[in-house]
Amino acid sequence: MSNGRVLSIQSHVVHGYVGNKAAVFPMQLLGFEVDFINSVQFSNHTQYKCFKGQRLNSDELNELFEGLRQNDLLDYTHLLTGYVGNPNFLNKLGDLIEELKKKNPNLIYLCDPVLGDNGKLYVSQDLISIYLERILPKANIITPNVFELEIIYGSKIQNQTDLINGIIDCHKKGIQTVIVSSSKPFEENKKDKLVLYASSLSNDNIIKIEFDRLPGTFYGTGDAFAAMLFAWLTKLNDLKTACEHTISAMLHILKRTNQFRTNEDELLEMKLIQSKTDIENPEIIVSAELMKRSSFN
Repeated sequence: MSNGRVLSIQSHVVHGYVGNKAAVFPMQLLGFEVDFINSVQFSNHTQYKCFKGQRLNSDELNELFEGLRQNDLLDYTHLLTGYVGNPNFLNKLGDLIEELKKKNPNLIYLCDPVLGDNGKLYVSQDLISIYLERILPKANIITPNVFELEIIYGSKIQNQTDLINGIIDCHKKGIQTVIVSSSKPFEENKKDKLVLYASSLSNDNIIKIEFDRLPGTFYGTGDAFAAMLFAWLTKLNDLKTACEHTISAMLHILKRTNQFRTNEDELLEMKLIQSKTDIENPEIIVSAELMKRSSFN
């Protein structure tokens, strides 16, 4: 039995695992039918010495939707969007999200607002206003990093209280569920750790999961994380256990990837195929701490 029918719109690479290549396989393993549209199609991700490929424009996106529309194939239960680098494409995507939500008012939309990290934008400044005004208000779930949360919140995040106030601000904007993954701890003595924060308007809990920061640089982790989180949230209908499953699976995948690493600077693709069992049924190796959101108001 399928757990739902997902449309995933994000980047694609011929070689390696970022964007849709990192997201589609885990969702399929976890029981979802997945259709996908590639916002870009590159030979490999951009951290290699070179990359080649094409970018889908807004007219081409609309043409693909027209084919789906004419064949009455727009009956999706879930929508996942990741990297989009073109303002016209993002604006057209806003129109199409409205259409999908009209087709299915119960559509669940997870937006991974890929804008940048560590104080640096990956995309044109022009995309920010489109995200804030047209895309994020339509999202049920968002998965920003801390820098992206700062952009959405409109204020610097310098401590845990700032971060949780940023999450609360997202809720005030109408976003049901907010997950901030891979935050650096605010305590100086925990530089070998990362932290996830998650919150849903369905209850007063802030979920906090602290986990080990693994050596090496990884690519596509955010795309795989968002996809597995989306799937586990649907299957379990519980944010805490969905986050524990997803972080555990990611740690298993990255530990296995590191088994192939000869030095910390080596450019390695995630070992997703080799981690099939960990994606489907991860051994839970993290535990969430619960805080009350109302105590931060």
